[in-house]
Formats: sequence, structure tokens, C-alpha cells
Amino acid sequence: MAQKDLFATVEPVLPDIGPNATIAALAEEAAQCTRCDLYKWATQTVFGAGPPDARVMMVGEQPGDQEDLQGLPFVGPAGQLLDRALEEAGVDRGDVYVTNAVKHFKFEARGKRRIHKKPDRPEIEACRWWLERELAVVKPDLVVALGGTAGQAIHGRAVKVMSERGTIGDDPRGFRVLLTVHPSYLLRLCDAAAKEREYLAFVADLKLAA
Repeated sequence: MAQKDLFATVEPVLPDIGPNATIAALAEEAAQCTRCDLYKWATQTVFGAGPPDARVMMVGEQPGDQEDLQGLPFVGPAGQLLDRALEEAGVDRGDVYVTNAVKHFKFEARGKRRIHKKPDRPEIEACRWWLERELAVVKPDLVVALGGTAGQAIHGRAVKVMSERGTIGDDPRGFRVLLTVHPSYLLRLCDAAAKEREYLAFVADLKLAA
């Protein structure tokens, strides 16, 4: 199936989930999610966390190893780097709702290690059901898409992170969207100069959210 066909069902409006829906209720429901096969291997569903009325929502790709074990988003190495960058950008992590496009950890076992695997389009599509409901409850002013998978989940299309990053656009669902890199991208850079340069660019992107 062509990518444009897969995402053709994306509606430019948020789902009507009723006035009494809460993040806590969604998280409890999502704990039993079987919308794709990833639940079979992950430890648990990792739902979003943060103020349910946050003005800023940050969306990553999926939980990592530590997130899968602890049941919280962005608590591993990428989360620690995000915390540092947010502080330097003048954004209080406690004021931000953080979540992922995909709620289960997708990995490949190599001995005792679990190596991250990128979610595929059907998995992103299956989990958009939850992301849309998070958006409907939180009603953020700004959504920060961290990386290509998050951008794809928000926009319903493939995104070119490096060429589209650092600009804020309006979404017909009532919020604005800022695309930037995922902090795990910075962790993968081996060259020290490139890592520092890209980190400063990441902080500059986050300053737009501030």
C-alpha cells in the first residue's frame, strides 16, 4: 500500500471523546492495547505523562529500553539529554506533556540486549488512535514533533526533518506544530564537533517553544 493511501484516512479534526475524558482514563485503557502486535513483546504500554492541560506537548518516536521497564516516557539517555536541552532553552519539563507516537517498545533481541527497531507505518497508524485522543484531552497550543516518526504521526505524511525543522506551522486541528530532531539522533553522533553543533541547533529549535 502506498504511503499516501495509508494516511489518507487522517482527518483534520480531533476525535470527539466527550467532556469527561482524562489522561488517566486513557492510560488505563491503553494498558490493555492490542491494536498492533508490539504489545506481545513489550513489558508494558508507555503512555504520556505531564500536566493534562499543558500548553506544550512533545511527541517522540517510541519508548526505549528504560522507558519500557519503568513505564514512563523519556527517562532513559535520550530523555536525560532532552531535559538538559529544555533547561538550556528555558522550558520547564514539568510544564510539558511528553508522549510518543508509538506506545510499545519495538526491539530486536541480541543476547541480553534489546536493540531499538524503528516502528513501521502500520504500527504508527494503529497507535495514532491514542495520540489523537491525547491531543483531544490536553488541547496543547504547540506540539513539538521530535524526529521523523513523530512528524509522520502528527502530519499524516513522511517528513524531511533536516529541511523542515525549526519552523512553526498551523495545524487545522487547532494547535501549532514545531518539527525538530529526536534527542537519540544526537546520542548516535560520533564526531564530537558535529554532536556539539547539532545539540546547539536542537536547543535553538526548543527555544521557539519557550
